[in-house]
Amino acid sequence: MKLNHAQLGKHLQGALAPVYVLSGDEHLLCQEAADSIRASARAQGFSEREVFDVDKSFDWGLLYQAGASLSLFAEKRVIELRINSGKPGDQGASALLEYLSRPPEDTLLLISLPKLDGSTQKTKWAKALIDNPASQFVQIWPVEAGQLPQWIRQRLAQAGLSASQEAVELIAARVEGNLLAAAQEIEKLKLLAVDGQVDAGTVHAAVADSARYDVFGLIDAALNGQAAHTQRMLEGLRGEGVETPVILWALARELRLLATIAQQVNQGMPLDKAFGSARPPVWDKRRPLVSKALQRHSAAGWNRLLQDAQRIDAQIKGQAAGDAWSALSRLALLLAGHRLSLPSE
Repeated sequence: MKLNHAQLGKHLQGALAPVYVLSGDEHLLCQEAADSIRASARAQGFSEREVFDVDKSFDWGLLYQAGASLSLFAEKRVIELRINSGKPGDQGASALLEYLSRPPEDTLLLISLPKLDGSTQKTKWAKALIDNPASQFVQIWPVEAGQLPQWIRQRLAQAGLSASQEAVELIAARVEGNLLAAAQEIEKLKLLAVDGQVDAGTVHAAVADSARYDVFGLIDAALNGQAAHTQRMLEGLRGEGVETPVILWALARELRLLATIAQQVNQGMPLDKAFGSARPPVWDKRRPLVSKALQRHSAAGWNRLLQDAQRIDAQIKGQAAGDAWSALSRLALLLAGHRLSLPSE
């Protein structure tokens, strides 16, 4: 059965369903929803946990075995099934249908899926996950641009902070829709706010007081063509525990901007007008950096780098082979103008 994401917290205060399905592409919201289910399960005596990451070689017999076997200490347990591709295949579909037909007692199955497209939702296995009374299907939608300020305000309130409208808008402008980045900003503000109050000055102080290796500093270094400095900053971000989706978001955002402006200039639009029509517009302070970067690749080249970013996104989600950190390093160096293996333009 479908369960609204906003209703999940209240639902988890009662008896738990045998199966929960989280579907969505917003990493932070999906992770927090999964955390809330795990916490509720622990509070209700589910003390054991098994995690299975599903790929093409996954043995679906493990799900059968996990569901059929009894706990050594007769304790309740959580089984997590992470299907990052969103496609369990024929064997997986059969295994899921079989499991749903007879969910074992004292076991909670938590399934994580990306957003399912319309055709996938019509498959037999997906319809079973959505409609079966034993299953709670939670669709997690991204926060739209117009909703972001309110989401930030609610998040600040949860952290015990009260913010002015200007402060909220500054945070929204800084994170540009990236909820992971917004959550990180709010964590910094918790340390800087006086008496729980956040104003524009507090936000500016948080920006100035960022970690030594800042994601936005990485972008500026790359735009400025400082390849060695870009590489050092990327390694610093990795060492500080910054997650790959945050770095990819920042790089992809800049690449989309550069690809759009390059295309508009190719079509005859003056550069200043292209800067002004960009979304978000390129501020006067940043125009020299962006102008310098635009000279490194053609519009087609920028689009190829965007395709590279899409492949890295698939690597991060476990949908493609390869090391995401190595690919991010290559992408950042190409943005900085370091000539690697970019196809001829």
